[in-house]
Amino acid sequence: MTEPAETEYSSNAYEFSVSELAQSLKRTIEETFGHVRVRGELGRVTIAKSGHCYLDIKDDKAVINSIIWKGTMNRLSMRPEEGMEVIVEGRLSTYPGRSNYQLIVEKMELAGAGALMALFEKRKKMFAAEGLFDAARKRELPFMPSVIGVVTSPTGAVIRDIIHRIEDRFPSHVILWPVLVQGDKAAEQIAAAITGFNHAGGFPRPDILIVGRGGGSLEDLWCFNEEIVVRAAATSDIPIISAVGHETDWTLMDYVVDYRAPTPTGAAEVAVPVRSEWLTTLEDYSLRLTRGLTRSVNEKKTKLIASRLPRLESLLSVPRQRLDVATAKLGTPNRLLERLQQRLAAARIRPADIQRQISLNKDRVDNLTQRASHAFKTSLARSSDRLSRASGLLEAYSYQGVLQRGYALVTDDTGKVIRSKDMPASGDAVTLTFADGDRGAVIDSFAATKPISKKKPKIFEKKSNQGDLF
Repeated sequence: MTEPAETEYSSNAYEFSVSELAQSLKRTIEETFGHVRVRGELGRVTIAKSGHCYLDIKDDKAVINSIIWKGTMNRLSMRPEEGMEVIVEGRLSTYPGRSNYQLIVEKMELAGAGALMALFEKRKKMFAAEGLFDAARKRELPFMPSVIGVVTSPTGAVIRDIIHRIEDRFPSHVILWPVLVQGDKAAEQIAAAITGFNHAGGFPRPDILIVGRGGGSLEDLWCFNEEIVVRAAATSDIPIISAVGHETDWTLMDYVVDYRAPTPTGAAEVAVPVRSEWLTTLEDYSLRLTRGLTRSVNEKKTKLIASRLPRLESLLSVPRQRLDVATAKLGTPNRLLERLQQRLAAARIRPADIQRQISLNKDRVDNLTQRASHAFKTSLARSSDRLSRASGLLEAYSYQGVLQRGYALVTDDTGKVIRSKDMPASGDAVTLTFADGDRGAVIDSFAATKPISKKKPKIFEKKSNQGDLF
């Protein structure tokens, strides 16, 4: 069978080349959708080595391939991340090489406070999982910093409040690193300032940093939630105080710094102590130290004097011994007469000689008795005089002598001497011993709260006629 000949169809339609059709579609799309505003969720986000960002914007039914050129990326106030709900502005175009269309993004912002809070919680969980919020990482703030670094806007009220508060409390050297605290470049400048202070060159390295700004909305404070700022604060070798917004405003940087102040003024109060209060404290310490040293010296002096004074028994022992020896040598007249009689009987002396010898010996005995009596009285007088002088010294330096000069001895209910103001508690009963008797007393708490006079105390106001042993 013979195949039928093909029927030739003719048409007046213009024949496009592939390139012509692709370019025509490109012009049509760009003219029709030259400016669009799209809301959706970011899907795949890829940043090429060239700096361009390729990403998808999607909802539950469709996906639009998008691109952000490198120049636009540098101007964005946020860094695109997968899962963000955003609103973008740009224009539609096509890529003829793959026959698809794409959205050229020129602006990007988070889609409302709900999206911001969702991103906030996401980043918070990520940083917490890395341990950046652990309490063990937080350091003690220096007690009295000599140099304070401040990262904030140079034109806002924050820097003025901080400087004014520091001057009122404890004037210190303040170095300001001016930065933007809101907008596209704010996060980058804040992170650079923290890093710059840690690698100080040409100026003193601060002992502490204050990073702060005034209050604002969540969007206004968002630069302090950026990853670059949080990581710069986490790696800082200098302790940081954050003072961002009001007391109810929290940022991610607040969780990672060493101390979070509710306001910039509160940060200045935490950074430095009150100079006048510490001067008063130092004066009080100085007064207490002087009193303690004076009391210690007096106690040591009393002990030294007491250790050098001989005891009464020691003073009388030598005179007593000498008296006993002299008495033993002297003997009694009757015993002497007996010995002479024995010697007379043994020698068979004549009665006349015996009488004469007795008379002579009697005179000698009387003479010796008088001399012994005189020597005994003289020695006894000297010993009594030395004993009187020693007794006078002992009485002058005993605690009864101190009481005569206007002092009092304080003892508790067991008779134990109270030597410190901290020994009795408020309400305890004590006994005050004066020179003329005892009186009871109760410890009151009023003295603990009574202001301490700044005048130096007079240790001895009542002069004594007793001379100094030294």
